[in-house]
Amino acid sequence: MPRTDMTANHRSSHEIVMETLHSVRTLLGMEVAFVSVFTGGRRVFRYVDSQGGATPVRVGASDPLEESYCQRVVDGRLPELIQDATQIPEALTLPATMALPVGAHLSIPIRFSDGQVYGTFCCFSTFPDSTLNDRDIRAMRLFAEMIGKLLERQVAEEEACNQLVTRLRAVIDEELFSMVYQPIIRVDQHKVVGYEALARFSAEPVRSPDQWFNEAAEVGLQEELELAVIKKALQGLAHLPEDTYLSLNVSPETLLKGSVASVLEGYPFERLMLEVTEHVSVTDYSLIATVLVPMRQRGLRLAVDDAGAGFASFRHILKLQPDVIKLDVSLIRRIDTDTGCRAFTAAIVRFAEETGSKVVAEGVETDAELNALRKLKVNKAQGYLLGRPTPIEALLF
Repeated sequence: MPRTDMTANHRSSHEIVMETLHSVRTLLGMEVAFVSVFTGGRRVFRYVDSQGGATPVRVGASDPLEESYCQRVVDGRLPELIQDATQIPEALTLPATMALPVGAHLSIPIRFSDGQVYGTFCCFSTFPDSTLNDRDIRAMRLFAEMIGKLLERQVAEEEACNQLVTRLRAVIDEELFSMVYQPIIRVDQHKVVGYEALARFSAEPVRSPDQWFNEAAEVGLQEELELAVIKKALQGLAHLPEDTYLSLNVSPETLLKGSVASVLEGYPFERLMLEVTEHVSVTDYSLIATVLVPMRQRGLRLAVDDAGAGFASFRHILKLQPDVIKLDVSLIRRIDTDTGCRAFTAAIVRFAEETGSKVVAEGVETDAELNALRKLKVNKAQGYLLGRPTPIEALLF
């Protein structure tokens, strides 16, 4: 989840609710304002604002729903507006009325669009207030409606997040994915020099691998999913020709966690390559380079993926000094017809020559594209024209 927009949205909702509680409490001259949620027969305090920060009501605390003002307001046993609780017989049946004590009390049920009662929006003071009137309770209703809409969106997001986590946990724990291997060809000799391992997911709903990885990043499972895929991909290495390498995809975020090295331990580093794609902007490449140093010293090669697309620019190529630069498919699709694509590719090829890197073109699908790449002296290529991603057992050696 490194949570993304979901966390930001929740934080914003929290701030809005807290500001609303403070404003209403101050406006009405109350000592405490809170939002409670009804769950499992209990009233749980979810948001609390109090005068001077001192209050017997704490976020996360709970009590039996039947022993609360909240429940009795919802079912009509108590009015929404109470100027003096000690003058209402029903309120006196509740221990809190005398224990706190409760003087003035305002409570509005928070209902979602389907009519479900989420909880209540309440204010109270330890002293009575005879100035409270219908205008105050109408204002409370308006604020309760606003808070209800915020909380309904938040609950829906949380439910969607929980469903996503459950689905991804099953994918990871039950290995509901398989690996295919796409050949990487040396263009001038038309010889297979390596294979890129690619994940294919069998879990529902049907979606592209990128979507599965993006969702894993949203809910904090990116590292687990990537490592699970890498572990499974490595199982195919022993079945590949010894003069070929295996290329594995990994995000900068997972690399920075430091666990990739332990997953690769025991395998021949000189036959492995990590492909790093910068889907989000990286703020400190030196950290990634530091993590990679001991592995590269043992023979691991590094590729920068999707060069020429999105965040993938010369910046991280310069900082990471990769062994291989992989040209994004968006360049290859127009390489035979677009002079700009050819010029950009030629610049990368020249840069690679100067720095000792190799260039791999991804997504080659036509003879025209391959011929254009040959003229530009691109070292290697992969794509449906040269070989489709295939399960390891279907590869013939």
